[in-house]
Formats: sequence, C-alpha cells, structure tokens
Amino acid sequence: MTTAPQTNAYDITLRSNGLRRRRAVEKLFGVVAILSAAVACGILALVLGTLVYKGASQLDVDFFTKARPLFGESGGVADAIVGSALIVGMAMLMAIPVAVLVAIYMSEYARPGVSRGLRIVLDVLNGVPAIVVGIFVFGMLVVGHGQSAVYGAFALAILMLPMVARATQEILGVVPRSLRDASLALGVTKWRTTWNIVLPAAIGGILTGVVIAVARVAGETAPLLFTSSVAANVVSFDVHNALPTLPVTIFAFSESPDPGEQAAGWAAALVLIAFVLVMNILAKVFAGSRRRKLEGS
Repeated sequence: MTTAPQTNAYDITLRSNGLRRRRAVEKLFGVVAILSAAVACGILALVLGTLVYKGASQLDVDFFTKARPLFGESGGVADAIVGSALIVGMAMLMAIPVAVLVAIYMSEYARPGVSRGLRIVLDVLNGVPAIVVGIFVFGMLVVGHGQSAVYGAFALAILMLPMVARATQEILGVVPRSLRDASLALGVTKWRTTWNIVLPAAIGGILTGVVIAVARVAGETAPLLFTSSVAANVVSFDVHNALPTLPVTIFAFSESPDPGEQAAGWAAALVLIAFVLVMNILAKVFAGSRRRKLEGS
C-alpha cells in the first residue's frame, strides 16, 4: 500500500492553489482604487466647473476694485478681499509662533509622557468644530465689546494652532538624530542646535504645514459669523471694527434674492477656491524643492 507524498506547506517552490484567486482579488482592489480616485477627481472637476460656469462671467476689474454693492446695484468684493487678508494675516501672526514653539518643546525638550499628552490635546483641539470655536470667542470676547477683526483673527488662530503645531512636530521628528548629536558633541548648546540645525532642516515641511493651515482657515465662515460679520460695505483697514470677509460675503450673497448678488457670490467662491488651490500647489512645489535640495546635499 502506497501513501501520498507529503507536501511542505512552507515550500516556496511549490505553486499555490490559491494563486489565481489572490490575483483576481488584487485586480479587483486595483480597479476599486482607480475608480475611487476617479470619483474624487470628478467631484473636484464638477465643483470647479460649476464655479467657473456660474462665476467667471462676473470677474472683471470692478469686481476686484469696488466694494460690495447695495441691493440692485453693481459692485465687487474689494472690501471682503482686504478684510480676509487682514484677518488671516493677523491669525498667522498669532498662531504660527506659538505653534512652532509648542512643537519644538514637544520634540526637543518634553519628556515622552508630556509629549504624548500634548499630542492628544492638539489632536482634540484640531477636531473641535469651527462653529464651536466661534461661539467660544463670541461668549468670551465679543459679548460686551462688539465684533472686531481682531476677535475674528483670534478665532482663526485657534483653528490654525493645532494644525501647524502637529505638522511641525511630525517634521521635527523625522530630522535625523545624528544632526543633533553632532552639534551637541561640538559643544553647541541645545537651543542653538535647535535654531541653527534642526529648524533649517525642517523648514520646508514647516512651511508646507503653515500654507495648508492658512488655506483651510481662509475659507472658514462659522467663526467669522460670530466675530466679524456686521461690517460696512466699504474698504477699511481698521482692525478694531468688524471687517467683511470672503466667506461671510459668499454666505450673504447666497442668501440674497438679488440675482446679481447671487452671481457675485459664485464669482467670490471662485476667487476663494482659486486662492486655496494656489496655496496648496505652492506648498507642494516648495516641499518638493526642499526635499530635492536636501537629497542632493
């Protein structure tokens, strides 16, 4: 009586009976991934196409140089563009230095337990809805003092801080430890090592995170509705008063019964999304150039 030869399940030279099934599953998941990417690109193309179709006809010199019109009149969004630039600029001045210092402390000075705790705090803060931040700033600052562009910038800075801090902390974490050790071995102090060695090596990633954070908060509407929405339709640089912004202007135009203002709202949305796209493209280009420079060195 003969027995069937025993096969070794771990012999890689034997052809697996499930190879055909695994290849079929692999092709299926590849097709699903390609279709998912196509759907994502299609949604972006649909949004951009709709904005261009409904808003491009409104773009002219007056649109960028005149203030918001009264009902039934023609005008532009120059006041909203100036207001958005001032508020976002102030938010950057408030958030970026604090966020970078927090990231440096987490990466270079804090104990592992403290660093993990701060990381959780930043992640939770990063997940707080923008409208909650707006209500918080409204209750803490606006009530009793009135709306102000400074309060709007403070609300946007709260949203920016965790994004920039987490991005900076992740970038500082990938800087080779050998750079720090070599500098410290030469007798350089820790803060000088961080300032002259670590930060220059990570500046590309830090700026990429900053640009992406700015692009996100530039389109936030909810915090500004509570902090800087009751503004005159004139170009103003007085940050102590409420200033018009592009997101709030788009919201107001979308609720208007005037067809002209509705069309202007589409055009303003096109300007805003163009700004976001340009900022993201610049971030990718800058990050790529910094990466190639570091790899070449």
